[in-house]
Amino acid sequence: MHDAPEEKTIGFTPFIYCSDQPLFHVSAGVPVSQALAQASDLLALAKALTEDAAFIRNTDRYAWAAHFLTAMGKAVIDDVMKAVSPRPNRMPDTTT
Repeated sequence: MHDAPEEKTIGFTPFIYCSDQPLFHVSAGVPVSQALAQASDLLALAKALTEDAAFIRNTDRYAWAAHFLTAMGKAVIDDVMKAVSPRPNRMPDTTT
């Protein structure tokens, strides 16, 4: 039995915008398992920072770090979903 090759990120997902322009994009070609492991790490760090920001005085800077880590993790997950989700069936063009 031959295993199918692992899906990879497609690199279409932008994150962190400056003047309505994306500053960063998820890189294409990263194996999904590695991309999801990285997203999990990013989101775990964001969670820890938000907990610190909520319970410790004068830690509002942690909230910004958590914001950016969350944006990166979300972009990775969104890109993976685009790579692994079935593409919609295209209807044949009947106008010609």
